[in-house]
Amino acid sequence: MIDTKTAERELTTYLRPQTFPVAIRMLGPGEPIPERARRPARDFKKLSMNCQVIDMARRYGWTIALTREDSICSLGIAALGLEKPTHLHHSGTLCEGMYTETKEAGRRSEAAVDAFRPGEYAGLLVAPLDRATFEPDLVCVYATPAQVMRLTQAALWKRGGKLTSSFGGRIDCSEIVVTTMRTGEPQVILPCSGDRIFGQTQDHEMAFTIPWSRMEEIVEGLRGTHAGGIRYPITQFMEYEA
Repeated sequence: MIDTKTAERELTTYLRPQTFPVAIRMLGPGEPIPERARRPARDFKKLSMNCQVIDMARRYGWTIALTREDSICSLGIAALGLEKPTHLHHSGTLCEGMYTETKEAGRRSEAAVDAFRPGEYAGLLVAPLDRATFEPDLVCVYATPAQVMRLTQAALWKRGGKLTSSFGGRIDCSEIVVTTMRTGEPQVILPCSGDRIFGQTQDHEMAFTIPWSRMEEIVEGLRGTHAGGIRYPITQFMEYEA
């Protein structure tokens, strides 16, 4: 099995992402939090959101643990199963007039959000991949569309076919963490409004998730497609006559 430092080095070599790939682990009930992990409520004297701490890991290089006591986003809390959802999370009220025209359409949008069972996990642990002292459940790489294309090509190097991802334009922490862990498949991520507002994700950025069990395969895919002539930065044809 590939280790975190080697995986980070290979991703950096073939992708050159602008921010650190993020190792993500869901902490089980009673699982100890690494001593050096920052805790938003304790260390920042503020509550945070899932997208915020992922952004801190990828930009600041911090290891952060987020439990219910550290969290402020009710949608992210419900998605990760850190608290039982209320009737508002299922009624469509939180979508109506903002994301959907009607409450009925909002209920369909809410029903489409992947979520862990309440109490299934106790917290979210994130760190830059090469500094992770834990085995990740998955790795999330924020990247340009061209870099996401390269990761998609790498994921198909051995298997062929196509990747299948779904997009809701909201609660992308569900797609990053829950969908990836449940399916065991890489996901192309369209960052949501909250990720852009609170997580500072930029207009040019997308994301790609890699289940840790698939990391070695995708690294091999990056190597193989690179050797086949598919590169990043993208090779552009210049030998033309103007």
